Amino acid sequence: MNRLQLFKTLAPGFLPLLVFIVADALWGTTIGLVVALLFGILEMAVSYFKKKKLDRFILLDTGLIVLLGGVSLLLRTDVFFRLKPALVELVFCLILGISVYSPVNIMLAMSRRYLKTLAMNDEQVKSMMQGMKVLLFLFLGHALLIVYAALAMSAAAWGFISGGLFYILFAAYFLVEWLRKRRKARRSAAAAASQYADEEWFDIVDVEGKVRGKAPRSLCHSSQDLLHPVVHLHVLDSRDRLFLQKRSLRKQIQPGKWDTAVGGHLSSGETVEAALKREAEEELGLSDFKAVPVARYVWKSDVESELVYMFFTRSDRTPRINREEISEGKFWKISKIKESRSKGILTPNFEFEFDILLKQLFKEG
Repeated sequence: MNRLQLFKTLAPGFLPLLVFIVADALWGTTIGLVVALLFGILEMAVSYFKKKKLDRFILLDTGLIVLLGGVSLLLRTDVFFRLKPALVELVFCLILGISVYSPVNIMLAMSRRYLKTLAMNDEQVKSMMQGMKVLLFLFLGHALLIVYAALAMSAAAWGFISGGLFYILFAAYFLVEWLRKRRKARRSAAAAASQYADEEWFDIVDVEGKVRGKAPRSLCHSSQDLLHPVVHLHVLDSRDRLFLQKRSLRKQIQPGKWDTAVGGHLSSGETVEAALKREAEEELGLSDFKAVPVARYVWKSDVESELVYMFFTRSDRTPRINREEISEGKFWKISKIKESRSKGILTPNFEFEFDILLKQLFKEG
Protein backbone atom coordinates (compact mmCIF):
# COMPACT_ATOMS: atom_id res chain seq x y z
CA MET A 1 0.00 0.00 0.00
CA ASN A 2 1.59 3.30 -1.03
CA ARG A 3 0.91 6.65 0.63
CA LEU A 4 -1.76 7.71 -1.84
CA GLN A 5 -3.64 4.45 -1.27
CA LEU A 6 -3.32 4.98 2.49
CA PHE A 7 -4.85 8.45 2.18
CA LYS A 8 -7.69 7.13 0.01
CA THR A 9 -8.38 4.50 2.66
CA LEU A 10 -8.51 6.95 5.57
CA ALA A 11 -10.07 10.06 4.01
CA PRO A 12 -13.66 8.70 3.70
CA GLY A 13 -13.78 8.23 7.47
CA PHE A 14 -13.43 11.98 8.01
CA LEU A 15 -16.22 12.95 5.60
CA PRO A 16 -19.04 12.76 8.23
CA LEU A 17 -17.06 15.24 10.34
CA LEU A 18 -16.67 17.58 7.37
CA VAL A 19 -20.41 17.31 6.66
CA PHE A 20 -21.16 18.14 10.29
CA ILE A 21 -18.96 21.26 10.18
CA VAL A 22 -20.81 22.58 7.12
CA ALA A 23 -24.28 21.66 8.45
CA ASP A 24 -23.49 23.09 11.90
CA ALA A 25 -22.48 26.41 10.35
CA LEU A 26 -25.70 26.53 8.31
CA TRP A 27 -28.37 25.11 10.66
CA GLY A 28 -26.89 24.69 14.14
CA THR A 29 -25.48 21.82 16.22
CA THR A 30 -28.62 19.70 16.52
CA ILE A 31 -29.44 19.67 12.80
CA GLY A 32 -25.73 19.36 11.97
CA LEU A 33 -25.55 16.25 14.15
CA VAL A 34 -28.58 14.68 12.43
CA VAL A 35 -27.25 15.47 8.94
CA ALA A 36 -23.80 14.08 9.77
CA LEU A 37 -25.37 10.93 11.24
CA LEU A 38 -27.52 10.37 8.13
CA PHE A 39 -24.50 10.97 5.90
CA GLY A 40 -22.42 8.49 7.89
CA ILE A 41 -25.15 5.83 7.60
CA LEU A 42 -25.42 6.45 3.85
CA GLU A 43 -21.63 6.24 3.45
CA MET A 44 -21.54 2.96 5.37
CA ALA A 45 -24.34 1.58 3.17
CA VAL A 46 -22.48 2.50 -0.02
CA SER A 47 -19.26 1.00 1.36
CA TYR A 48 -21.07 -2.20 2.33
CA PHE A 49 -22.70 -2.46 -1.11
CA LYS A 50 -19.29 -2.14 -2.83
CA LYS A 51 -17.14 -4.22 -0.47
CA LYS A 52 -19.75 -6.50 1.13
CA LYS A 53 -18.51 -5.43 4.57
CA LEU A 54 -18.69 -2.42 6.89
CA ASP A 55 -15.87 0.10 6.83
CA ARG A 56 -14.74 0.13 10.46
CA PHE A 57 -13.15 3.56 10.20
CA ILE A 58 -16.37 5.16 8.92
CA LEU A 59 -18.32 3.27 11.60
CA LEU A 60 -15.97 4.55 14.32
CA ASP A 61 -16.15 8.11 13.02
CA THR A 62 -19.95 8.10 12.84
CA GLY A 63 -20.25 6.45 16.27
CA LEU A 64 -18.03 9.05 17.89
CA ILE A 65 -20.06 11.84 16.29
CA VAL A 66 -23.21 10.43 17.90
CA LEU A 67 -21.55 9.80 21.28
CA LEU A 68 -19.73 13.09 21.66
CA GLY A 69 -22.47 15.07 19.95
CA GLY A 70 -25.01 13.60 22.39
CA VAL A 71 -22.81 14.44 25.37
CA SER A 72 -22.32 17.93 24.02
CA LEU A 73 -26.08 18.52 23.70
CA LEU A 74 -26.86 17.04 27.14
CA LEU A 75 -24.25 19.15 28.88
CA ARG A 76 -25.08 22.20 26.78
CA THR A 77 -21.42 22.60 25.83
CA ASP A 78 -19.64 21.75 22.63
CA VAL A 79 -16.20 21.17 24.14
CA PHE A 80 -16.69 17.40 24.19
CA PHE A 81 -17.82 17.39 20.61
CA ARG A 82 -14.92 19.59 19.57
CA LEU A 83 -12.47 17.10 21.03
CA LYS A 84 -13.93 14.26 18.95
CA PRO A 85 -11.66 14.69 15.85
CA ALA A 86 -8.60 14.73 18.11
CA LEU A 87 -9.70 11.49 19.77
CA VAL A 88 -10.10 9.82 16.36
CA GLU A 89 -6.63 10.92 15.28
CA LEU A 90 -5.05 9.89 18.60
CA VAL A 91 -6.51 6.39 18.19
CA PHE A 92 -4.99 6.23 14.73
CA CYS A 93 -1.69 7.60 16.11
CA LEU A 94 -1.68 4.70 18.58
CA ILE A 95 -2.08 2.20 15.72
CA LEU A 96 0.65 3.92 13.71
CA GLY A 97 2.95 4.10 16.72
CA ILE A 98 2.60 0.39 17.43
CA SER A 99 3.16 -0.41 13.74
CA VAL A 100 6.29 1.75 13.47
CA TYR A 101 7.98 1.30 16.86
CA SER A 102 7.08 -2.28 17.82
CA PRO A 103 7.50 -5.71 16.18
CA VAL A 104 3.72 -5.79 15.55
CA ASN A 105 2.99 -4.00 12.25
CA ILE A 106 -0.78 -3.58 12.45
CA MET A 107 -0.98 -1.43 9.32
CA LEU A 108 0.92 -3.94 7.18
CA ALA A 109 -1.25 -6.78 8.51
CA MET A 110 -4.42 -4.81 7.70
CA SER A 111 -3.13 -3.99 4.23
CA ARG A 112 -2.47 -7.64 3.45
CA ARG A 113 -5.81 -8.68 4.91
CA TYR A 114 -7.93 -6.28 2.87
CA LEU A 115 -5.77 -6.38 -0.28
CA LYS A 116 -5.44 -10.11 -0.86
CA THR A 117 -3.25 -9.71 -3.95
CA LEU A 118 -0.86 -7.26 -2.26
CA ALA A 119 2.78 -8.27 -2.66
CA MET A 120 5.44 -5.96 -1.25
CA ASN A 121 9.20 -6.32 -1.45
CA ASP A 122 11.61 -5.11 1.24
CA GLU A 123 12.08 -1.74 -0.45
CA GLN A 124 8.32 -1.13 -0.62
CA VAL A 125 7.86 -2.13 3.04
CA LYS A 126 10.67 0.25 4.00
CA SER A 127 8.99 3.07 2.05
CA MET A 128 5.68 2.29 3.75
CA MET A 129 7.31 2.45 7.20
CA GLN A 130 8.87 5.83 6.40
CA GLY A 131 5.49 7.11 5.23
CA MET A 132 3.80 5.90 8.42
CA LYS A 133 6.37 7.73 10.54
CA VAL A 134 5.60 10.99 8.76
CA LEU A 135 1.85 10.37 9.08
CA LEU A 136 2.25 9.59 12.78
CA PHE A 137 3.76 12.98 13.57
CA LEU A 138 1.40 14.73 11.14
CA PHE A 139 -1.65 13.21 12.86
CA LEU A 140 -0.21 13.84 16.33
CA GLY A 141 0.53 17.50 15.63
CA HIS A 142 -2.90 18.03 14.08
CA ALA A 143 -4.64 16.29 17.03
CA LEU A 144 -2.87 18.52 19.56
CA LEU A 145 -3.80 21.57 17.50
CA ILE A 146 -7.46 20.47 17.57
CA VAL A 147 -7.32 20.12 21.38
CA TYR A 148 -5.93 23.63 21.69
CA ALA A 149 -8.58 25.00 19.29
CA ALA A 150 -11.37 23.22 21.19
CA LEU A 151 -10.30 24.74 24.52
CA ALA A 152 -9.06 28.19 23.58
CA MET A 153 -10.29 29.24 20.14
CA SER A 154 -13.56 30.20 18.49
CA ALA A 155 -15.97 27.72 16.91
CA ALA A 156 -15.07 28.99 13.45
CA ALA A 157 -11.35 28.53 14.08
CA TRP A 158 -11.94 25.04 15.49
CA GLY A 159 -14.07 24.16 12.45
CA PHE A 160 -11.29 25.14 10.06
CA ILE A 161 -8.52 23.42 12.05
CA SER A 162 -10.42 20.15 12.59
CA GLY A 163 -11.81 19.99 9.05
CA GLY A 164 -10.34 22.06 6.24
CA LEU A 165 -6.82 22.19 7.65
CA PHE A 166 -6.70 18.39 7.77
CA TYR A 167 -7.15 18.12 4.00
CA ILE A 168 -4.82 21.06 3.34
CA LEU A 169 -2.06 19.37 5.35
CA PHE A 170 -2.55 16.10 3.52
CA ALA A 171 -2.64 17.81 0.14
CA ALA A 172 0.64 19.58 0.99
CA TYR A 173 2.16 16.32 2.23
CA PHE A 174 1.29 14.39 -0.94
CA LEU A 175 2.41 17.28 -3.14
CA VAL A 176 5.82 17.23 -1.42
CA GLU A 177 5.93 13.43 -1.81
CA TRP A 178 5.08 13.66 -5.51
CA LEU A 179 7.77 16.29 -6.09
CA ARG A 180 10.31 14.23 -4.12
CA LYS A 181 9.57 11.05 -6.10
CA ARG A 182 9.67 12.96 -9.37
CA ARG A 183 13.10 14.39 -8.51
CA LYS A 184 14.29 10.92 -7.46
CA ALA A 185 13.05 9.44 -10.75
CA ARG A 186 14.90 12.13 -12.70
CA ARG A 187 18.10 11.43 -10.79
CA SER A 188 17.69 7.69 -11.40
CA ALA A 189 17.14 8.29 -15.11
CA ALA A 190 20.21 10.53 -15.28
CA ALA A 191 22.29 7.95 -13.42
CA ALA A 192 21.08 5.19 -15.75
CA ALA A 193 21.88 7.29 -18.81
CA SER A 194 25.38 7.88 -17.47
CA GLN A 195 25.87 4.20 -16.63
CA TYR A 196 24.87 3.05 -20.13
CA ALA A 197 26.34 6.00 -22.03
CA ASP A 198 28.79 3.81 -23.96
CA GLU A 199 26.14 1.28 -25.07
CA GLU A 200 23.96 1.20 -28.16
CA TRP A 201 20.38 2.21 -27.36
CA PHE A 202 17.24 0.69 -28.89
CA ASP A 203 13.72 2.05 -29.12
CA ILE A 204 11.15 0.32 -26.92
CA VAL A 205 7.94 -0.21 -28.92
CA ASP A 206 4.45 -1.67 -28.66
CA VAL A 207 3.18 -4.51 -30.85
CA GLU A 208 2.21 -1.98 -33.54
CA GLY A 209 5.74 -0.60 -33.68
CA LYS A 210 4.96 2.73 -31.98
CA VAL A 211 7.89 4.01 -29.94
CA ARG A 212 7.22 4.14 -26.18
CA GLY A 213 10.72 4.81 -24.89
CA LYS A 214 14.28 3.59 -25.25
CA ALA A 215 16.77 1.38 -23.39
CA PRO A 216 20.41 0.24 -23.67
CA ARG A 217 21.30 -3.03 -25.40
CA SER A 218 22.27 -4.86 -22.19
CA LEU A 219 18.86 -4.23 -20.60
CA CYS A 220 16.99 -5.16 -23.79
CA HIS A 221 18.90 -8.45 -23.87
CA SER A 222 18.03 -9.29 -20.27
CA SER A 223 14.30 -8.52 -20.06
CA GLN A 224 11.23 -9.94 -21.77
CA ASP A 225 9.35 -6.71 -21.00
CA LEU A 226 11.45 -4.46 -23.26
CA LEU A 227 10.05 -5.09 -26.74
CA HIS A 228 12.48 -3.70 -29.33
CA PRO A 229 12.45 -3.81 -33.16
CA VAL A 230 14.72 -5.92 -35.36
CA VAL A 231 14.95 -6.65 -39.10
CA HIS A 232 15.39 -10.06 -40.76
CA LEU A 233 16.20 -10.55 -44.44
CA HIS A 234 16.00 -13.93 -46.23
CA VAL A 235 18.06 -14.24 -49.41
CA LEU A 236 16.97 -16.72 -52.11
CA ASP A 237 18.77 -17.39 -55.36
CA SER A 238 17.21 -18.26 -58.74
CA ARG A 239 17.34 -21.97 -57.83
CA ASP A 240 15.20 -21.33 -54.74
CA ARG A 241 18.09 -22.01 -52.40
CA LEU A 242 18.07 -20.11 -49.13
CA PHE A 243 21.23 -18.46 -47.80
CA LEU A 244 21.88 -19.08 -44.09
CA GLN A 245 24.52 -17.61 -41.81
CA LYS A 246 26.20 -19.52 -39.02
CA ARG A 247 26.19 -17.37 -35.90
CA SER A 248 29.52 -16.55 -34.30
CA LEU A 249 30.42 -18.47 -31.15
CA ARG A 250 30.87 -15.07 -29.50
CA LYS A 251 27.14 -14.33 -29.83
CA GLN A 252 25.18 -14.11 -26.57
CA ILE A 253 22.08 -15.74 -28.09
CA GLN A 254 22.13 -19.06 -30.02
CA PRO A 255 25.90 -19.10 -30.72
CA GLY A 256 27.14 -21.47 -33.43
CA LYS A 257 23.71 -22.16 -34.95
CA TRP A 258 22.47 -21.54 -38.50
CA ASP A 259 20.17 -18.55 -38.79
CA THR A 260 18.48 -16.08 -41.11
CA ALA A 261 20.80 -14.55 -43.74
CA VAL A 262 20.59 -11.06 -42.22
CA GLY A 263 19.39 -10.04 -38.79
CA GLY A 264 19.97 -6.94 -36.72
CA HIS A 265 18.53 -4.33 -34.37
CA LEU A 266 17.25 -0.89 -35.21
CA SER A 267 19.27 1.80 -33.48
CA SER A 268 17.18 4.33 -31.56
CA GLY A 269 15.48 6.65 -34.05
CA GLU A 270 16.43 4.53 -37.08
CA THR A 271 13.79 3.49 -39.65
CA VAL A 272 13.14 -0.13 -40.60
CA GLU A 273 14.28 0.50 -44.19
CA ALA A 274 17.53 2.15 -43.12
CA ALA A 275 18.32 -0.61 -40.62
CA LEU A 276 17.66 -3.31 -43.25
CA LYS A 277 20.04 -1.72 -45.76
CA ARG A 278 22.71 -1.14 -43.11
CA GLU A 279 22.57 -4.68 -41.72
CA ALA A 280 22.60 -6.29 -45.22
CA GLU A 281 25.65 -4.24 -46.18
CA GLU A 282 27.47 -4.91 -42.88
CA GLU A 283 26.83 -8.66 -42.71
CA LEU A 284 26.72 -9.82 -46.35
CA GLY A 285 27.95 -6.87 -48.43
CA LEU A 286 24.53 -6.66 -50.13
CA SER A 287 23.38 -3.38 -51.65
CA ASP A 288 20.87 -2.21 -54.25
CA PHE A 289 18.51 -5.10 -53.50
CA LYS A 290 14.71 -5.11 -53.52
CA ALA A 291 13.31 -6.16 -50.15
CA VAL A 292 9.79 -7.61 -50.09
CA PRO A 293 7.89 -7.51 -46.74
CA VAL A 294 6.80 -10.94 -45.52
CA ALA A 295 5.60 -10.60 -41.92
CA ARG A 296 5.74 -8.65 -38.67
CA TYR A 297 5.51 -10.56 -35.40
CA VAL A 298 6.63 -10.63 -31.76
CA TRP A 299 9.32 -13.15 -30.89
CA LYS A 300 10.04 -13.93 -27.23
CA SER A 301 13.06 -15.90 -26.10
CA ASP A 302 14.30 -16.69 -22.60
CA VAL A 303 16.17 -13.38 -22.41
CA GLU A 304 14.40 -10.82 -24.63
CA SER A 305 11.38 -9.78 -26.70
CA GLU A 306 11.69 -8.57 -30.28
CA LEU A 307 9.29 -7.04 -32.77
CA VAL A 308 10.54 -8.67 -35.97
CA TYR A 309 10.16 -7.09 -39.41
CA MET A 310 10.69 -9.98 -41.84
CA PHE A 311 11.68 -9.51 -45.52
CA PHE A 312 13.05 -11.56 -48.41
CA THR A 313 14.98 -10.73 -51.56
CA ARG A 314 16.28 -12.53 -54.68
CA SER A 315 20.00 -12.53 -55.42
CA ASP A 316 22.49 -14.80 -57.20
CA ARG A 317 25.49 -12.83 -56.01
CA THR A 318 27.79 -14.63 -53.60
CA PRO A 319 27.45 -12.79 -50.27
CA ARG A 320 30.62 -11.36 -48.72
CA ILE A 321 30.24 -12.39 -45.10
CA ASN A 322 31.51 -10.32 -42.19
CA ARG A 323 33.74 -12.64 -40.16
CA GLU A 324 33.32 -10.51 -37.05
CA GLU A 325 29.58 -11.18 -37.08
CA ILE A 326 29.29 -14.51 -38.93
CA SER A 327 31.52 -17.58 -38.76
CA GLU A 328 30.20 -19.15 -42.00
CA GLY A 329 27.54 -18.75 -44.70
CA LYS A 330 26.15 -20.78 -47.60
CA PHE A 331 23.08 -21.45 -49.75
CA TRP A 332 20.90 -24.36 -48.60
CA LYS A 333 18.40 -26.40 -50.56
CA ILE A 334 14.90 -26.27 -49.10
CA SER A 335 14.90 -30.07 -48.76
CA LYS A 336 18.16 -29.94 -46.79
CA ILE A 337 16.69 -27.38 -44.38
CA LYS A 338 13.65 -29.58 -43.87
CA GLU A 339 15.90 -32.53 -43.02
CA SER A 340 17.88 -30.42 -40.54
CA ARG A 341 14.90 -29.24 -38.54
CA SER A 342 14.66 -30.31 -34.90
CA LYS A 343 18.29 -31.45 -34.90
CA GLY A 344 19.53 -28.50 -32.87
CA ILE A 345 21.62 -26.90 -35.62
CA LEU A 346 19.07 -24.24 -36.64
CA THR A 347 17.93 -21.40 -34.41
CA PRO A 348 14.32 -21.68 -33.16
CA ASN A 349 13.58 -18.25 -34.59
CA PHE A 350 14.74 -19.30 -38.07
CA GLU A 351 12.65 -22.48 -37.93
CA PHE A 352 9.63 -20.34 -37.09
CA GLU A 353 10.30 -18.05 -40.06
CA PHE A 354 11.02 -21.00 -42.33
CA ASP A 355 7.42 -22.14 -41.83
CA ILE A 356 6.24 -18.68 -42.87
CA LEU A 357 8.39 -18.83 -46.01
CA LEU A 358 7.06 -22.28 -46.93
CA LYS A 359 3.49 -21.03 -46.70
CA GLN A 360 3.87 -17.62 -48.32
CA LEU A 361 6.59 -18.18 -50.95
CA PHE A 362 6.35 -21.88 -51.71
CA LYS A 363 2.62 -22.25 -51.00
CA GLU A 364 3.09 -25.30 -48.79
CA GLY A 365 0.56 -26.16 -46.09
